[in-house]
Amino acid sequence: MKRERRAIARQRIHHLFREADRRAMEGRLELANRYVYLARKIAMRYLVRIPKQYRHRFCRKCNSYLLPGKTCRVRLKKHRVVITCYNCGGKKRYPYIREIKERRRNAAGN
Repeated sequence: MKRERRAIARQRIHHLFREADRRAMEGRLELANRYVYLARKIAMRYLVRIPKQYRHRFCRKCNSYLLPGKTCRVRLKKHRVVITCYNCGGKKRYPYIREIKERRRNAAGN
């Protein structure tokens, strides 16, 4: 029973993020923000983690959908990706060391 509810919640989260992507590309950012908000509410209610592929696509502070160039700024600084939200000014930082190591391995192999 609980497992089924969580599976349904995951499906809804995937669907809402796909719709948010589509609406953001159309320029309807208010609707994209609403879909992100609903997806987060579902995840919190059913104790489901938001998949990694979607985690970097919204601001945790203001729940806005992050579309590089329109609603956020993306910078690479000292082995980190820094995403700055234009709505609230919130910053997200996460490492990209794996990509750097891969580049070094490829350069050493040539």
